[in-house]
Amino acid sequence: MSEIALDPTRLVIAAVIGLVILLVLIIRFKLPAMIAILVGAVLIGLGAGMSFDQIVKAVDDGMGNTLKGIALLVGLGSMFGSILEISGGARTLAVTMVDKFGDRKAAWALAITGLVIAMPVFFDAGLIILIPLAFSLAKRTGRSSLYYVIPLLAGLAVGHAFIPPTPGPVLVATMLGVDLGWVILIGIACGIAAMIVAGPIWGAYCGKKYFIPVPDHVAERSDQSKLPSFWTVALIILIPLVLIILKSVAGVWEFLAPARSILGFLGEPFVALTIATLVAMVLLGYKNGYSKEELEKVMTKSLEPVGLILLVTACGGVLRYILQYSGLGEVIGNAVSSASLPIVIVAFVVAALVRISVGSATVAMTMAAGIISAMPEIAGLSPVHLACITASIAGGATVCSHFNDSGFWLVKSLVGMDEKTTLKTWTMMETLVGSTGFLVALVISFFA
Repeated sequence: MSEIALDPTRLVIAAVIGLVILLVLIIRFKLPAMIAILVGAVLIGLGAGMSFDQIVKAVDDGMGNTLKGIALLVGLGSMFGSILEISGGARTLAVTMVDKFGDRKAAWALAITGLVIAMPVFFDAGLIILIPLAFSLAKRTGRSSLYYVIPLLAGLAVGHAFIPPTPGPVLVATMLGVDLGWVILIGIACGIAAMIVAGPIWGAYCGKKYFIPVPDHVAERSDQSKLPSFWTVALIILIPLVLIILKSVAGVWEFLAPARSILGFLGEPFVALTIATLVAMVLLGYKNGYSKEELEKVMTKSLEPVGLILLVTACGGVLRYILQYSGLGEVIGNAVSSASLPIVIVAFVVAALVRISVGSATVAMTMAAGIISAMPEIAGLSPVHLACITASIAGGATVCSHFNDSGFWLVKSLVGMDEKTTLKTWTMMETLVGSTGFLVALVISFFA
């Protein structure tokens, strides 16, 4: 369906009104994000002068084209993460890394572990699994718990925001039409820098400035006899990342040309994640004593939150197609071109504004990706540049976690801080993660 010729002024006014209504529905009336985004998108279409048939077409295309790219990935990633969680694989990585690094550099071990674990495991689950280890270290060393908790949180935030197969960057990459291999490579580059700045460095500062004792209710967990081996867990996590990256580089490196076809198939994200999930079922599930029935129950339960994620994402796709079919994407693109602002910067600002207003990183990524993907300019950009835009959106959707973000209250409650201290530590850490990742993506984009 081609874009329709509508008055640019009317398009902008309709978009502003529609987006304001969308934010009011979420913030003031607490409407579920899925319904709010869908209502906002339809109102933008009506205000812009699109016909009912054109709006219905945009909704159908937005839902279908968005879900076909991510539904399998989010589902498989969720099941993969659930096996890693219940088998103790996540704790294995943390315990082994801390032992190898020693108490003096344990903050670095926790940051790296958090980054790795957050790719297949949801942020909340990863935090609940690993935070007892940070508390244990704080008890042992007599330091503020923030000295270890902040690096862990930074690693989890980075892995959750920047690196597939976590849902956020997968949905943005799908909407922008960029190869996941490049998203992983750029995400790792941005994520490592963000992890260092917001993790061990900021954690050391917070640990010295704010003494937060270990909560009284924390219990020691010493039984590690049933945990899987470190190398088993590490190799399983690397399977999808390596296969996806090999598919991308096979198109560039000539010596891989003979294997390009097979690598292309194995590196398809859904194939790579399926392989990793099957291997995890055998090595972390069955070999750890879980029966087929138990494993099926765990994996099925892990799909419960997936439906909401997919529906919010699909409604973001509807917003994207409304903007594109109405011609508003071209209007925004022309405005950005005339303002001489790199799209990477625009993507970060849009995502950050939504994040600050709504609180949800998923909604911020979805809305920003919908707006940016509707701009005609992205069609001529290289895969690396598009991956930088993806990382920029992820960065914007991470900054400034405050009272409207559930993550803010989860961290406050688990660590035992008051609101003021949580703002000074957690909120600043999230802002450092997002802004550092964005700056690295911006620099890389200049050479893309």
